[in-house]
Amino acid sequence: MKVCLVGPEMVPFAKTGGLGDVVGALPKALGRLGHDVTVFMPLYRELDFGVHRVHAVDLAVSVPVAGSVQTVSLRAVRQKKHNVEIYFIGNRQYFDRDGFYVDPATGKDHADNDERFIFFNRAVLEVLKALNLRPHVINVNDWQTALIPVYLRTLGAADPFFAGVKTVLTIHNLAYQGSFPRERFARLELPGALFAPAAGPFEFYGQVNFLKAGITFADKITTVSKQYAREIQTAEFGAGLEGVLAGRAADLVGIQNGVDYTVWSPSRDKKIHYTYHLANLSGKRMNKVELLNRAGLPIRDSAPLIGIISRLVDQKGFDLIAEAADRIFAMNLQMIILGTGETRYHDFLTRLQAAYPDKVRAYLMFDDTLAHQIEAAADIFLMPSRFEPSGLNQLYSLKYGTVPIVRRVGGLADTVTDYDPATGEGTGFVFDDYTAEALTGAIARAVLLFERKRVWTKVMKRGMAEDYSWQHTAEEYARLYRDLVS
Repeated sequence: MKVCLVGPEMVPFAKTGGLGDVVGALPKALGRLGHDVTVFMPLYRELDFGVHRVHAVDLAVSVPVAGSVQTVSLRAVRQKKHNVEIYFIGNRQYFDRDGFYVDPATGKDHADNDERFIFFNRAVLEVLKALNLRPHVINVNDWQTALIPVYLRTLGAADPFFAGVKTVLTIHNLAYQGSFPRERFARLELPGALFAPAAGPFEFYGQVNFLKAGITFADKITTVSKQYAREIQTAEFGAGLEGVLAGRAADLVGIQNGVDYTVWSPSRDKKIHYTYHLANLSGKRMNKVELLNRAGLPIRDSAPLIGIISRLVDQKGFDLIAEAADRIFAMNLQMIILGTGETRYHDFLTRLQAAYPDKVRAYLMFDDTLAHQIEAAADIFLMPSRFEPSGLNQLYSLKYGTVPIVRRVGGLADTVTDYDPATGEGTGFVFDDYTAEALTGAIARAVLLFERKRVWTKVMKRGMAEDYSWQHTAEEYARLYRDLVS
């Protein structure tokens, strides 16, 4: 099949979260299955092309946006090994600036984000047509690309070039919807009926909502885990769109994100001090010693080292950790945290480190090498998320023999099974209620089992044997595409 993936970011060129990982990995996995894959993303100023052989494409394409006509500058690179062609949609007015979505000078969203991504969505369709690249399926990702199904079904409905082209909208995090003031609807240059109160696909409590419109018009909707597909149809997790999603339940599919094991595997990881594998775990303890020495923490073989790599925000459960801190650190354990986020959590972790200097080290930054080293060194990985559409760190942790403690939500519920002392089965520790008590209970269970080294090693190895490779994920997407096209 000819598959077109469209995303606002893509590893290795631009990344703010898991969305970039998916748009970077899924096309390669589909290419390995024999499909012809084209990817589109914006040409941001910050793009680091590095060793990639990116070349300019001589193509004259113009796009109407908000009453003006904008030109497209196009660059491309081919990943021959994976049968993937990547196109970068450029425009000086919209993308030659600092920050993908947020202005770093103010910390706020770019004021014209609606206009920027209206341009990007329409430009993708115009470039496909200009290059005569007619896909069977266009898979768009999150609100920044959710207008493509809308434009195909409205302005492009009479265009024979797009006849029969199907669309899939993948929702990575429903919390981000692309909402804008109602007076900006005119910039879309679409019929006013699409913003009719209550019934209009764009109208959402008086705002213009790009994601809602994409959900309404896409042929199929996917999310990044099976559990999250069920959750977002409820008031607790639906972020106001639960009714719209429940109305599309027959077309809503959950597909668990995969892991690129060429990057995240302890047997081949070039960023860790000592590699190790299922048959020989000795390198794991050596990595732990290295990390504890770097952190200035004492080496205590009886105490499990808990790792956290996360954005420091409520969604990731840091309010629970703050509430339970004294109870957690009364236990025989140590903890290393890596991440950035809200100022109050920076302050909290700074105080925590001062209160427990032999147990806690917080690195308030992003460091990819250190992230790998924490995964390889830690005994336990903690993800007490309020909600988690997919989650990747629990998957990395399983492969690294770093036993995860997670809340039973989203992709965490789909990928981590709770340890059962009666049967000895399980790959981690899972709790249900979003409370400090439930969190401390799960940590206490893990600390207790850590004392039983033989049993603990079995839990580690069971997790390391799990397979969440992108091939499985790509096969599910390919089946969805085939069913949709047929």
